[in-house]
Amino acid sequence: MGADAVNGFRSKKLWFPTKYFSLNALTLTLLSVAMKLPLDFNTNTYYSPTDLLPAKYISILFMSTAMANFMSCLGSMSDKEILANMVALGILVITVSANVLTQLFLLLNYFGHITGILPMMTPTILMLRLLVKLVSISIMVPTIKRRMEAKYQDMHKLVLKEEDMLNRRDTFVIDDLRRGMMKYWVMAETSSPQFLMARSVVCTTSSSFMCVILLVTGYNYMFGGVSRHVLVPKSSYKTSTVLILVIQSIGVAIGTIVPTLRWFAAVSFKCSAAQNWKSFKKAFKIESHWTQILVDCRDSFSGSQTRKCFHDAKWFAVTLCIGLQIFTLHLSKVFVVFSVLLTSPFFLSFILVKKMVNRRSFKVEGSVDDMNLNLKRYVLHLEGQAELPTRVLKNMYHDANNMIRTGRKKQPLSLVHLLGKFVSFSGVAQFDSDQIPSLHSHEPPNCWTLPVVTLTSIAIALPDIPKHRVKKLLRSVSEGLSLAKIVDKTLDKNAQLINIRKAADICWVGVVLYMKWLEIDLRRTSLKCKNSKEVLRELSIKAEGIIMKFKKEQKDPTMKNPLNWPAKVVASNSMYRITRTILLSYGIDEENKQTDEGLFEELCVMIAVILAACFTNLPRVITTMCHLNAIEKREKSVRKAFHLLGETEQVIELLQQKEWPYINHDQAAYIDEWRALFLQIDDGLETSMSNEEHLAITVVDS
Repeated sequence: MGADAVNGFRSKKLWFPTKYFSLNALTLTLLSVAMKLPLDFNTNTYYSPTDLLPAKYISILFMSTAMANFMSCLGSMSDKEILANMVALGILVITVSANVLTQLFLLLNYFGHITGILPMMTPTILMLRLLVKLVSISIMVPTIKRRMEAKYQDMHKLVLKEEDMLNRRDTFVIDDLRRGMMKYWVMAETSSPQFLMARSVVCTTSSSFMCVILLVTGYNYMFGGVSRHVLVPKSSYKTSTVLILVIQSIGVAIGTIVPTLRWFAAVSFKCSAAQNWKSFKKAFKIESHWTQILVDCRDSFSGSQTRKCFHDAKWFAVTLCIGLQIFTLHLSKVFVVFSVLLTSPFFLSFILVKKMVNRRSFKVEGSVDDMNLNLKRYVLHLEGQAELPTRVLKNMYHDANNMIRTGRKKQPLSLVHLLGKFVSFSGVAQFDSDQIPSLHSHEPPNCWTLPVVTLTSIAIALPDIPKHRVKKLLRSVSEGLSLAKIVDKTLDKNAQLINIRKAADICWVGVVLYMKWLEIDLRRTSLKCKNSKEVLRELSIKAEGIIMKFKKEQKDPTMKNPLNWPAKVVASNSMYRITRTILLSYGIDEENKQTDEGLFEELCVMIAVILAACFTNLPRVITTMCHLNAIEKREKSVRKAFHLLGETEQVIELLQQKEWPYINHDQAAYIDEWRALFLQIDDGLETSMSNEEHLAITVVDS
């Protein structure tokens, strides 16, 4: 609870999203252990019945505080998780309440009047009331998720139309990307289920009412004299009672921070709304999303007429639940309106003073300011909620900029230096030649990372290469692969290349940690071979042997599909084709025309070209991360997108200086499509040159 409070302050989110303390099996188990004293019947039999009352009282307040902090976390759960966790919490709360109330009625003989046990009953009733509030919110969660998702998708279509220029690579600039991401950030933040839960009237009233009860009952026990019994405990718990009291009292004090400030933020939102006073007439309207699930359940019918009695019973029971839900909401709305009326003079005075100090209207800074982007257009509201104040949008914008700045601190400088080696994208087709015969009837497709890992392994195995150059290459490729993996994973929507990516990952772990490609020691190969020709031949022979062994031993018919091949065989096929292509392309078979360092440099350029082609997909990847995930995970995904933008800004700006080929987005996602494009271009050039030569010969003959 304290960690969530610190996180909220640090991110300037006074609605305090639940990140560390949420409703799950672990927290329920810990709370069950913390309820040991309220569940204990035996202590009242042998000792003074008031000895443990303060500690039991604090334990129940601790449970109530935890429940108040659970309010917003329901938004981040799936429907099944909500049902399971709420059932478990309900069993725990009802069990504790039943035990406590039973003990209190037994204590009537000791006190002689009901006022003696009334202070102890207050937190118990509060705990049951908070359970009702949690159930009320749980009923609403599935409906608001569906409705906010529909609103998000409608706004997403609008943003796509506005940002259509991003699809044109020749007009793309990084400011366009940042501007589009800012829209998605506001949409993701304001449609976040946790944000909607924290702003709901039920959560607001639960937080504020709990704080009032805590203050009143806390005063009663601190200054009413009851707490003195615990200072000299006579129970079997001895001094541990004092320890429990102190620890749980600290927990209650810390746990009230988040609910109190959630109430403060929600009330300030309503006070800041320009139409606040006019909206009071609509303040008591019950929005349909609160009762939609119950209404659907009541009106549904399945079965024959013989089940009419069961249908009538269900209709009556659900109608009663709807009435209780509406009654709970009316009470909550009354309390919210009362809170607004009570605190509005303070908030309105503060707003007036702030406007006098700063008369300028809110404008977004930087590039977004030049475009006159009105972020309020992209705020997604739930029916009945007040309009977001301008300061909240400011915080969202500054939060996004902070994420970009954080990403800039992790910029891959070694990778940028490597990318500076490539001149054009035409070299992306050079790592594999169609002239190399296949060892199998079908060839597996390539992902972006596998050729890079294979080329790096070959470069490391070359003899007479200085160690500092090898280390520098490894550092550059490590930075590049971390980004290329994101591209592969994001754009491979159907996960068709998952086995190919797995092969690249397995090989790279061996290369970067042990300088081994599969089981082949690259350093030993470098020392054993005299020149690059021998290195390439040895790697090619080893890779070919692995493939031929697999081909000979395979009996599973599913292995005819290269996508099902083992990772070792996929990696070997890549090594075989690339080494053979290098031997063919660079003419090493003829008198070692290429020097070792010269080939190393050529391999570095080839790696840079492949990574550069891969990173042309970064703008699309970043945009996809902003809107691809489910509503519960969308905010986290957009955060990662902003970090990725800051991390890759320098890479994207470097690529913008190059001439990009004309290739659509779907094709640009795959390296095989790039190869096919440039092979087609090369074939076209050869055909054109052949026609020109034929025409020239014809002219000379004539």
